[in-house]
Parts: sequence; C-alpha cells; structure tokens
Amino acid sequence: MITPAFAQGAGMSGGTDILVQVVPFILIFVIMYFLILRPQQRRAKEHQDMIKNVRRGDSVVTTGGIVGRVTKVTEAPEIEVEIAPNVNVKVVRTMIAEVRAKGEPVKAA
Repeated sequence: MITPAFAQGAGMSGGTDILVQVVPFILIFVIMYFLILRPQQRRAKEHQDMIKNVRRGDSVVTTGGIVGRVTKVTEAPEIEVEIAPNVNVKVVRTMIAEVRAKGEPVKAA
C-alpha cells in the first residue's frame, strides 16, 4: 500500500516541524526576559544599594508610609528611626521604600 520511499520521506520533515514549534516559545521567553525580568533585577539591585548606603540623619520613607529621620545605623538588619520628637522605632532595612538625603526637598507627586 505505502511504498518504502514515501514512508522514509515523511520521517525526514519531522525534525523541522519540532523546530518550527519550539522557536515561538523561545522568542516569547527572550522577550519576557528583556521586558520583565531584567528591569526587575535592576530595580532590586538599586534598592539594595540604597539600603546599604543609609546614613544617620537621612530621611527615610517606609513601605508603610512612615516618614522619619535615621538616628542609629548598625550592621544589623534593623535601623532606628525617629518619627516624632523623642519617639524612636526600629525599622527593618528591607522595608525602606525611599531614602531622602539631608536637606533634600520632598518630591512633588
């Protein structure tokens, strides 16, 4: 019914079919890397640098919206922030959303 030459010819095109099906997925992953993952990694690195360079006297804004002035910085994962006169709280470094240097004006939204 089917000749051997015809059966052999059909098997040869199977390798290119898989390649044609896989290429769109590879392109999607490459585009996703450049549009989503790479910028997110860059922002995370900038945030780590910002947290590492916090100094005494800097104004900080926490992720909860508390604004205060740094009074004590140690190598521990926490810093001490004064949120009102004679009211100091400990804040975990990773919860700092923004660091404002001394005398820097508030950014207009």
